[in-house]
Amino acid sequence: MKIVAAEVFVTSPSRNFVTLKITTDEGITGIGDATLNGRELAVAAYLKEHVAQLLIGKDPHMIEDTWQFLYRSSYWRRGPVTMASIAAVDMALWDIKGKVANLPVYQLLGGASRRGLRAYGHASGTDLPSLFDSIRHHLELGYKSIRVQTAIPGIKAVYGVAAQAQASGERYDYEPAGRGAFPQEEDWDTRAYLKHLPTVFEAVRNEFGPDIPLLHDGHHRMTPIQAAKLGKALEPYDLFWLEDCTPAENQEGLRLVRQHTTTPLAIGEIFNTVWDFQLLIREQLIDYVRAASTHFGGISPLKKVMDYAAQYQIKSGFHGPTDISPVGFAAQLHVGLAIHNYGIQEYMQHSDATNTVFEQSMTFIDGYLHPGDKPGLGVEFNEEAAASFPYQQAYLPYNRLIDGTVHDW
Repeated sequence: MKIVAAEVFVTSPSRNFVTLKITTDEGITGIGDATLNGRELAVAAYLKEHVAQLLIGKDPHMIEDTWQFLYRSSYWRRGPVTMASIAAVDMALWDIKGKVANLPVYQLLGGASRRGLRAYGHASGTDLPSLFDSIRHHLELGYKSIRVQTAIPGIKAVYGVAAQAQASGERYDYEPAGRGAFPQEEDWDTRAYLKHLPTVFEAVRNEFGPDIPLLHDGHHRMTPIQAAKLGKALEPYDLFWLEDCTPAENQEGLRLVRQHTTTPLAIGEIFNTVWDFQLLIREQLIDYVRAASTHFGGISPLKKVMDYAAQYQIKSGFHGPTDISPVGFAAQLHVGLAIHNYGIQEYMQHSDATNTVFEQSMTFIDGYLHPGDKPGLGVEFNEEAAASFPYQQAYLPYNRLIDGTVHDW
């Protein structure tokens, strides 16, 4: 069997996605996710101009060899554009291998280690009543673990608050990236955030009790000592985790956070390789790996980093909002179902338009996800539907402090 075609599709059903389709001489196809939110065309060009021709004539079963070839032969390694491109190839090849074997990918990774994958949803509100309504809504949808994001008094727009109009005037529900030729500017005040957030979690615990696992995303906006202060302040409310409490580039900063709080820590959604996790896992500075298959090079390295993390009792918490296409999301579900050290999976439901383009076998029942048992990844790409949603330029917002300084969003 040989690869005879590698095609790249950019489509925008509610948001932009980059999809790679690989076809073999036996007519078997595989698809992979190469979406990089706000920089989609860079990845599409990398795939079209530099990768696709390298795949022609290759044996699709040689997944590891192909991954190493694409990673090492470029010389300029790593980075989100390169790794998203490699990820798409890796996923597509696993999809083909599963179809040839007539097995779902998780069976090829060692089989299921559990019946389903515990998921958490995104609840948010502009005030306590709307936040409580959002939590109740997610519980009714079947979620048993809830991420809590809230508006902050004095700040106009905050990441993760769906009901709060962002700077563009649109909602965050499916896509925080605003359509247009320039990113939207938002404001930020860390002191106001640190003062307000613990009162919100106190109110949530008083309203919903001690049993619901609660999560929160700091989105890289704190210094290490600020993150340590927040983690300590949130200890009475027993968080499942505090995510991205400080910029991930400064990995040694997690040592300081760890010294001051027992609140579990999750990080890594913007990491691209296992090397980004090496220090954090070896020194046990985190509790959950937040890597995304799409930005991390695909299924193969995601499985490897979790095998490494297992030695230190660190679990998975893969990135899973809607900037992972249903293809990349399915790839994570197959890995999560197979590994022993699974933790939890972020699950933000895609729009109806997206689900028209990407036809899925995945299920979400009583708080648990399952990728389904169709051969391969269990996702089919509807090219006709994709063509009806052309690409639209979009940028994620950015923050400025009150004095005008650009800050992490």
